[in-house]
Amino acid sequence: MSDQTIEPRVLKGFRDILPWHEAERQRIMHLLAETFARFGFVPIDTPILEYTEILLGKGGGETDKQIFRFDDNGGRDVAMRYDLTVPFARFMAAHLHELYLPFKRFHMAKAFRGENTQRGRYREFIQCDFDTVGTDCASADFEIVLMIDRAFAAMGVNGVHVHLSHRGLFNALLRAIGAGSDGEEVLRIVDKLRKIGRDRVSEELDALVGAEGRDRVLEFVDAGKVGSGRETSAGSDVNARIVDELERLVPDARAEIARLRAVVECAGALGIADRIVVDPSITRGLDYYTGIVFETFLDDLPQIGSVCSGGRYDDLASLYTKERLPGVGASIGLDRLMAGLEELGIASSSTRAADTIVLYSDEALLSRYHAIADALRSHGIAVDVYPEARKIGQQYSLAEKKGIPTAILTDADGLASGTVTVRVLSERANHDGLSIDEAAALIARVV
Repeated sequence: MSDQTIEPRVLKGFRDILPWHEAERQRIMHLLAETFARFGFVPIDTPILEYTEILLGKGGGETDKQIFRFDDNGGRDVAMRYDLTVPFARFMAAHLHELYLPFKRFHMAKAFRGENTQRGRYREFIQCDFDTVGTDCASADFEIVLMIDRAFAAMGVNGVHVHLSHRGLFNALLRAIGAGSDGEEVLRIVDKLRKIGRDRVSEELDALVGAEGRDRVLEFVDAGKVGSGRETSAGSDVNARIVDELERLVPDARAEIARLRAVVECAGALGIADRIVVDPSITRGLDYYTGIVFETFLDDLPQIGSVCSGGRYDDLASLYTKERLPGVGASIGLDRLMAGLEELGIASSSTRAADTIVLYSDEALLSRYHAIADALRSHGIAVDVYPEARKIGQQYSLAEKKGIPTAILTDADGLASGTVTVRVLSERANHDGLSIDEAAALIARVV
């Protein structure tokens, strides 16, 4: 055997997830899956690896530079998915004859981008996507907005606002100022507004479309600002006023204004208007968006950026099929969201590995320990079994490290009478002579 050991390194931008963090991640994903299912969305999955041509089709220049791309063992040019939307478009084209329309899906899985790492942003990350494909209507657009609101409520996250706009309005403005050919670059500049500030955005726009074009673009973006501090705001009246202002600035975009107005009116009717912000500065940098677009921010942590983004992408699937498949959807960046929740102190930090642990004192009783554990599990109790005979103090110590709140003690006499002792570890109190049913009820009350 070699006396050299390999350093247990992890690649930059990748990380190991410790149990308590993974438990919280799984808890959130479970809540999201339940929320999506209540809206009639069904789960799917796609491969991590795709042919590179699939992913490069419509990602945009910056995204193309970030993909992990290589030749596989068969000499095929392949890449790791950088999001879940482009593979979904390919999925729809490949399985259209097997599916029904409209098709509503959710997909929670890892994606990969070779970008600069920072808190909440990694090269390997989990996205939680939900989309409706096969219809272009206000109902589908609003349902995604409503699901965003309900998803954050299910996670117990308050102080959340969904900022939304319409990409078609911006495109109409760009055509009106003769900047249609520079549209994608203008959109990317405006998309950086929160990162680089208004002055830098103004400079970059001036260099690209001139002073008059710059002023028209900034006037459009500022239509969402209210009050002397020029801050964004929410509420039915405010949102309706902003839509009216956008209609004045882009009078020819009647269909786009009607769609935006319908979504705003639905938000008011369902009582979520105070958490919806019409914000024309929202453009989404990716070039496949064509309609409603949205980004979601934590009020107390705006610097972390959007934790749920998306929009309508009516032309994306046309890369892979001649069938027109209009779609709308959103994606929650789970890692960024969890980083934000941890910073705000509202993420669960529970380290409980089980509800109880069966302590081990006699090798002759091994099978009985497992029988007790299995019986408790049938009552919905999560049960650990200490694996070998050790001093009782060591067994209690392990239970404490694993965050287990109770322990099961038994001996030959107890087993003969069919009873066990439940110890509530935080109280150092024993409850003797309990049947399995009684023990399960007690543990359920404690946990």
